[in-house]
Amino acid sequence: MEKTGSKSFIFAAETPWEELGGGVKRQILGYDGQLMAVKVVFEKGAVGAPHHHYHSQCTYVAKGKFEFTIDGETHIVSEGDSLFKTPDQPHGCVCLEEGMLIDMFSPMRADFLKK
Repeated sequence: MEKTGSKSFIFAAETPWEELGGGVKRQILGYDGQLMAVKVVFEKGAVGAPHHHYHSQCTYVAKGKFEFTIDGETHIVSEGDSLFKTPDQPHGCVCLEEGMLIDMFSPMRADFLKK
């Protein structure tokens, strides 16, 4: 049986970026069937459109400042802050200063993988 997942070492220079449009791009950092880590870079003013999914998600703000709305509650978050979204909880953001988020999903986001 073939293992679903990434290699043990993921080098940034060798890992492709996926352009999502609107000043947002992502890079998959590592995953298996239970967990996925993703780096997401935003230009100032870029929007993470409101959405929801069945995955649990923890987000770490690695750089910048964002206005995040989770389940109707809005706060400004910046470098060093974290957010947690339960399954199917609506969330979205606006990037107030050029930034980078590290997202962790459980289970992995199979929809992020290229076919």
